[in-house]
Amino acid sequence: MRKRYALVGTGGRAEFFYGAIARDYEETAKLVAFCDINETRMNYANQLLEDKYNHPQIPLYKSSYFETMIKKEKPDTVIITSIDRTHHYYIIQSLELGCNVITEKPMTTDVEKCQQIMDAIHRTNKEVRVTFNYRYAPHNTKIKELILNDVIGEVYSVNFEWALDTQHGADYFRRWHRDKRNSGGLLVHKATHHFDLVNFWLSTTPETVYALGDLRFYGRENAESRGVTNFYQRAYQDERALNDPFAINLEENKHLKAMYLDAEHEDGYHRDQSVFGDGISIEDTLGVLIKYKNKAILNYSLNAYMPWEGFIVVFNGSKGRLEVQVKEQSYINSGGSKADEGKVKEKFIRVLPMFGQPYEVNVIEEEGGHGGGDPLLLNDLFGHSKEDRFNRSASHIDGAISILTGIAGNMSINSGLPVRVDELFM
Repeated sequence: MRKRYALVGTGGRAEFFYGAIARDYEETAKLVAFCDINETRMNYANQLLEDKYNHPQIPLYKSSYFETMIKKEKPDTVIITSIDRTHHYYIIQSLELGCNVITEKPMTTDVEKCQQIMDAIHRTNKEVRVTFNYRYAPHNTKIKELILNDVIGEVYSVNFEWALDTQHGADYFRRWHRDKRNSGGLLVHKATHHFDLVNFWLSTTPETVYALGDLRFYGRENAESRGVTNFYQRAYQDERALNDPFAINLEENKHLKAMYLDAEHEDGYHRDQSVFGDGISIEDTLGVLIKYKNKAILNYSLNAYMPWEGFIVVFNGSKGRLEVQVKEQSYINSGGSKADEGKVKEKFIRVLPMFGQPYEVNVIEEEGGHGGGDPLLLNDLFGHSKEDRFNRSASHIDGAISILTGIAGNMSINSGLPVRVDELFM
């Protein structure tokens, strides 16, 4: 019997899920409804479903009729791809109404909402899965395998640098993410992926978090300090944006125009705000020091204005050192090609034994986003999942631990003090 799925939030993250069901998983999954605050955007998703995937259009429900949708369409699972600050509401409502949940990361944005979700899971005995697709990328799985196989022994310290380029990184400062109340900032919205990877790689959880961060590149004040005077609120119909390499022109991208520009009359959301405008409350330059329960130490940094996209991570262990560098293609929501989303452009994994010759480890990338990791995740969600020795499927526990790391980082930035993660949560 096919499982029934309803999806909430038909913005940029939604097609990854509903497109996969319509294209690849019709034998095991059935789309039964879309739900959103914006009817224009839902209509566009429905049209894509029909035109691009040859799938019949499905019923649409405004967000105020969420409960009606659940009772009428009877989904087994609700997929949540709405704005981050609303995840907890839809997760809890879905659980209370008898549904399981698949949610985009981050699971939620603050401690109180996280506690409410955990209480609802305990109360209803239903399931919440968080879609950490980076776990499934072949190079990240290989790192896990090398550590499990004791190639460099016990890992004592990790240096982890993540670079967001000026296409991807800037986009967080154009959109709703720029308001920390919506996204929790990059330590929650973006770094939840990275903190989860470290938990996954090292099979441990964080104990103490100390963080520093600031808005150093984006924002009006920083632009003024560099002599920029060409200020505007949004790119649409503003000539001052024509020569700004950080601007995005929604009219030039048919997909973004239909999803956002044509829909903004309903909710007033502007997808193309200036990254050098006022009202930005998230950081673009971040450093975090974390001690884990197994005594490993992580030195993490995130910068959102780099000339390349990807990460460098180094593991120092009792038997040697593991060095990794991965360069990625930027992602679709900034106007790129869906086929190239998360595509691995360059990579190397190098093992340096304590007593022996260094050598490189070959990793075969597959078709699909994130080196073939995305199709593996989608099959795990909607197809016939297989036994996985690496345990890549992420639960609500994994989702909570990763966001609490970022939340602790935000608290540390505000207070100037280290934060113990266990003290945040009951």
